[in-house]
Amino acid sequence: MLEDRRFQRFTLIALCVLYVAVRLWRMSDSCLWFDEIFSVHAAEHDWGTLYWFVAQDLIHPPLFYALLKVWIGIGGESIFWLRLLPLIFATLSLLPFILLCRELKQTRSTIVLAIFLLAVNGSLINYTQRVRMYTLLVCLSLFSIWLFARYFNRGKSLVALLIINLFLVYTHYFGLVIVGCEVTVVLLLQRIKWRGAAAISGSAALALLPWGYAVLIASRSGSELSQNIAWISRPGLQEIWTFIFDLIEPFYFQFSTTEPASIYVVTVPLLIIFLAAIILFLIGLRKVSTDERRTHVFLAIFAILPILVALVASWLLPYSIWGSRHLIICAGPLALLMANIVLRVGSEALRISAVSMIVILSIWAFALQATRPQTLYLWCEWDVIGNDFASNARDDQVSRVYTFESLVAYHIWFATRNASNIEVNDVSGFGESPDKEVYFLPRGFDRIQRKTIQEIAGDKIWLVFRTQAVGEENVLLEALKQRGYSQCPSIPMRFAMTDVFKIEMVKPPVECDP
Repeated sequence: MLEDRRFQRFTLIALCVLYVAVRLWRMSDSCLWFDEIFSVHAAEHDWGTLYWFVAQDLIHPPLFYALLKVWIGIGGESIFWLRLLPLIFATLSLLPFILLCRELKQTRSTIVLAIFLLAVNGSLINYTQRVRMYTLLVCLSLFSIWLFARYFNRGKSLVALLIINLFLVYTHYFGLVIVGCEVTVVLLLQRIKWRGAAAISGSAALALLPWGYAVLIASRSGSELSQNIAWISRPGLQEIWTFIFDLIEPFYFQFSTTEPASIYVVTVPLLIIFLAAIILFLIGLRKVSTDERRTHVFLAIFAILPILVALVASWLLPYSIWGSRHLIICAGPLALLMANIVLRVGSEALRISAVSMIVILSIWAFALQATRPQTLYLWCEWDVIGNDFASNARDDQVSRVYTFESLVAYHIWFATRNASNIEVNDVSGFGESPDKEVYFLPRGFDRIQRKTIQEIAGDKIWLVFRTQAVGEENVLLEALKQRGYSQCPSIPMRFAMTDVFKIEMVKPPVECDP
């Protein structure tokens, strides 16, 4: 028995190392993408303007941006340093998760399997490597659930829970869903603590009032919520199935629409294993003790209720709020629940077989990911172009750059924001961007000039854009040629079905750069 405990302790430590290692792996290989740029942009504001800048965005509270500002002040803005912050939050999440397992009196084997499921989860790995608030949301939600479990079981830690929930709701509005789950657990399983439930919900609501007022003022100043989330699809069968695969997918995550939604040769067998375990568990439910049933209900509420809330709300509200980003708050409770179920069904041989298959499929998924060629994302080309502009900027000459969608303009501006005499313009009226509804320039931001094609001016200008149809660029080039511009030699870059153009245009007698 002692040797078994030592082995489990060693395994637990090894899994924690694995958890961190797979998140460090290739962490800084890709450039910052649009939302990450917004995070850094927000954090670069001074303290007096940061909160109003974030309030105008409407959809996220300010805590993460404030912490990121402090983090940048300590170590700068290298990609590795920026992404190290969400990694720290992700690693810190292990502490409340293990404490939650112990509070719920889970076996060492259950804890080991649950941490393994978290360590290899592709969605969690992906969001750990993004300069966004999602790992902070997971971390604080696990602290909240653990402290709530202490209050639920022993009547302790209520004040600490209220404080953590304050930080939680100022990280993401889905923190309120965690609060709602805690109230639901009390109402279903322990109504005698209704006063505590009232304190939990009331304090969270009151804490958000000052921020809610700031967002209300921002919305009246021209910010529209539809611009932020109207593009999100209401969840149908495809979205639900995709999310289910996201919950169980080891190592892989679809980050671009050009990538496959899932590695089905891995996820389908995993799904079958988990579904079979759930069915066998339900068949033998009568043999489960009352305390264990209560624990399962506790975990099921935190694992399933947020998904149901997002699903129903997305159909009832004017706009959908569905998304795997914020629903990763379910990952911790779900991993613990599934580990508990897998290790409590059938014979010992069946349990060993199930766990072995989960591990083997996860190793296979890692091998597939490790041998997969590194993906070159389209938006990284905008950074390459922007950095080229910045490195060649001249103090005695203004470089006018014209882009034709906000996504491109924002990336170019971010790469050139510290360079002198570079003017970035976002031009409307040319083609339809495939991501027009998804990406828009931050509200209250005027460093990028909005222009029409007729307002393009200068003896020497640069055009940066992408096309998906062959010859689509000719419409724009012909319009500029009719205004006296000549096209300088250029070679487009090819990304899947998309061509990326960086074209210099001049008006004679000005000549093209060599």
